[in-house]
Amino acid sequence: MNALFLAFAHLRWTWARSLVLVLVGAVILAVPMVTQTLLRGSEDALTRRAEATPLVLGARGSQLDLVMNAVYFSEDRAQPVTRAAEDAVWDSGLALPIPLHTAFQTNGARIVGTSLDYFDFRGLQIASGRQLAILGEAVLGAAVADRLGLGPGDTVVSAPENLFDLDGVYPLELQITGVLAPTGTPDDEAVFTDVKTAWVIAGIGHGHDDVVTADADGNIVANAAITEFQRITPENIDSFHFHGDAGDYPLSAVLIVPNDTRSATILRGRYLDPENPLQITVPDDVVAGLVDRIFRIAALLDAVTVIIGVAAMGAIALSLYLAWALRSPEMQTARRLGAGRFVILQLALAEIVLFLAGTVVLAAALVFAVTSNGDRLVAWILAL
Repeated sequence: MNALFLAFAHLRWTWARSLVLVLVGAVILAVPMVTQTLLRGSEDALTRRAEATPLVLGARGSQLDLVMNAVYFSEDRAQPVTRAAEDAVWDSGLALPIPLHTAFQTNGARIVGTSLDYFDFRGLQIASGRQLAILGEAVLGAAVADRLGLGPGDTVVSAPENLFDLDGVYPLELQITGVLAPTGTPDDEAVFTDVKTAWVIAGIGHGHDDVVTADADGNIVANAAITEFQRITPENIDSFHFHGDAGDYPLSAVLIVPNDTRSATILRGRYLDPENPLQITVPDDVVAGLVDRIFRIAALLDAVTVIIGVAAMGAIALSLYLAWALRSPEMQTARRLGAGRFVILQLALAEIVLFLAGTVVLAAALVFAVTSNGDRLVAWILAL
């Protein structure tokens, strides 16, 4: 007990050095466990969502970019497809197509233009407010609503993907009608609108002021100015219309929910031709390959972590040794007072025990904090 008391008194006296050593030791212990926790959580989240998504239709090219954008709303962007691709799936009678338009964002959150079928497909529930119903309305994911402090009755303004993507894009004020219940998936980080609202943002659809008005004398005059609205209101919603062939309207991808296994096989067979500009991917297969590569890299990172950890522990041991070497006059004084080598050894062991105890407690706290918020951290990582 006396050795522990003296050891604690010395550590408290050299609190700055002791704190640095404890922090370094805690990080060395916590990093491998935190990494494994996040990797396992990411694997579960990735595979669970991929397994729940039967097929994705998109432009031929990188299957990984297509799946990550359509399933996880990442910044990876495959070439867009047209609404005609969705109509072709409808006409086949083999599956339910769910359109996705993910080209825009607001306040760091992805704007997902889709249909009401998406909410049923993902099992999303409204926690407050109501479901979107008309043009210009939006429903927030739980994490977005919490981060921005917004709810039903508030508004958000759309933004293009980047500053060089402004052609035909008009910032649109979206009326928030509801907030979704948390799911621990990328849906929590998204803002959902009707796909037609996304087309309005893209400049395909717009409304106009009245071209004919009356002046102060009651005379009918033509208004030469045609104004693009930046918000959709009950007064101007009837004036909104879309230009061009509806089959040419862009979509980022189409989620496909086949009627059965046979229907899925038939649909996939129709897009096997490499000359076809469209492709159907199986998210589960794509993500399985991605996860396999991630864990190969993770194994290498674990080996690097072990090497760095050994080096860091060696540095800590050297620091403790040098600290005791500097206390040589103090130890000589203790011997003159009657303290034997065993007592001095007890003091050294007591300091090491206290150091290890502090390190383990802090490392456990770090691991517990990450584990407790694992789903949220994984969802945030996947949304990057």
